[in-house]
Amino acid sequence: MAPDPVIAGLATLARRNARHHPAGGRRRWERFAAELLLGAAAGGVLWTAFPPVAFWPSAPIAVLVLTLAIRRSTAPRSYSDRLLRRIGRAAGVGFIAGLAFFVPLLSWLTTVTPLAWLVLAVAEAGYFAALGAALASIRRLPGWPVWAACLWVAEELIRDRWPLGGFTWGRLAFSQPDTPFTGLAALGGAPLVSFAVAVTGGLLAWAFVAFRNRATTSAIVAVLVAAAIPALATGIPRPTKGTRLQVAVIQGNVPHPGTHFLGRAQQVLNNHLRETAVLETGVQDGRWRAPNLVIWPENASDVDPLQTASARTAIQQAADELGVPLLVGAVVDAGPDHLRNEGIVWQPRTGPAASYAKRHLVPFGEYIPWRGLVSHLTSLVNLVPWNFLPGHGNGVLDTGAARLADVICFEIAFDDTVRSGVVGGGQLIVVQTNNATYMRTAEPAQQLAMSQLRAVEHGRAVVVASTSGISAVISPDGRVVARTAQLTPAVLDETVPLRSTLTVADRLGAAPEWVLGILGLLAVLIGLVTERLRQRE
Repeated sequence: MAPDPVIAGLATLARRNARHHPAGGRRRWERFAAELLLGAAAGGVLWTAFPPVAFWPSAPIAVLVLTLAIRRSTAPRSYSDRLLRRIGRAAGVGFIAGLAFFVPLLSWLTTVTPLAWLVLAVAEAGYFAALGAALASIRRLPGWPVWAACLWVAEELIRDRWPLGGFTWGRLAFSQPDTPFTGLAALGGAPLVSFAVAVTGGLLAWAFVAFRNRATTSAIVAVLVAAAIPALATGIPRPTKGTRLQVAVIQGNVPHPGTHFLGRAQQVLNNHLRETAVLETGVQDGRWRAPNLVIWPENASDVDPLQTASARTAIQQAADELGVPLLVGAVVDAGPDHLRNEGIVWQPRTGPAASYAKRHLVPFGEYIPWRGLVSHLTSLVNLVPWNFLPGHGNGVLDTGAARLADVICFEIAFDDTVRSGVVGGGQLIVVQTNNATYMRTAEPAQQLAMSQLRAVEHGRAVVVASTSGISAVISPDGRVVARTAQLTPAVLDETVPLRSTLTVADRLGAAPEWVLGILGLLAVLIGLVTERLRQRE
């Protein structure tokens, strides 16, 4: 892996100083190495907040450690220690923290290719480098823990949108699926949860600095305020009542996990037909309640049921025998060399009705940007021989039994995609997903944690249907009511509440994120101007 240019530049400066001032240069380099190690520790601690470890207090602790590392790297040591040099050191610390976080967090990508894993981890760490530089500029502002938390939100705002539609894994909020912070999601969505985690960690850092400076009273106040944030958040109500609906989830499983399971599309379809028959038999002999709606996962039928007579007939027979709507995850033809990833409502007797096509596609997974150029660099583009086309609309599907806010796999990670279905009238959030490529990794659990947060954010039950696990039913308060094991055929048959009331977060939309993010960027501008004026004095 090529060395980060920021770190390489700092190392060059250290060596030059060492030549002119050997002892001083050596001490500077040793201090910088200690700061980098502290940044790496922060990234490692943050990783433990997410599955597979999932120790949620690690998130504010990681913010505490990274904040102290940045403040250490930005502490002026001499008049010649200029602002830009300190910002450069902070960027280096942020980059190392990002690597220590994203490399293990995204290790499930090695099932596709180690190249994708490392490239994405390095790219994501670049955002942490920018965050470190921004944090360096606001260290002297009054109330800096608040502005620092705003900058965490700003970093996520940009990373979640750019480039190629963004990549949201690793948001602070997604480490809090059912914790004291989670209730804040109903007020300001995932961004407010991230802000609360970050400001809690920042206040703890403030307390540490105040204690070292023997400002004991300030340190105690900061700790008390930090503790009050999650304590108050636990008092936010999480309603669970609603019209009851019996929902069955079919997890048919796949012949073998990995990137090539799609080559056995007919067998995957047969597996889901078989488990649907198991459900029907269980209802007949009284083991399960008769469902009002049956949900299949993404990729349950990669044999196009709209074009292939045998698949259409088999699915129609399953829906007729159940006598209730069946939501089918299918890949359908979308014209020459193009496909669509759809959820199709399949009605008894009348067949396919409403459908939803995935809007937020996975770059390099469902389509290849700049295919002509990339194909000259790697043969991995052959894994995606045809580009998927994005759908449109808000994701609402009227099944007759309920109005669903349908999202497909990767889309659960994006605020606006989920919210549009809820605001559009969805009474139940459905996540049709296929994690077969990532079995025996942390990816399914990380995605499940996002679904738990979405339940609280929108005050909706969430049903996750996966081809091979983890399928789950989540109540509107974020609790997992039922879940399946991975790589196991299974049926979930649960009663869920249908809700139509919008949360405060639904009504506000992205406004809290933009307000907090802009405040953070304005704080950077003020911090830079203030520091510049201070240096001129």
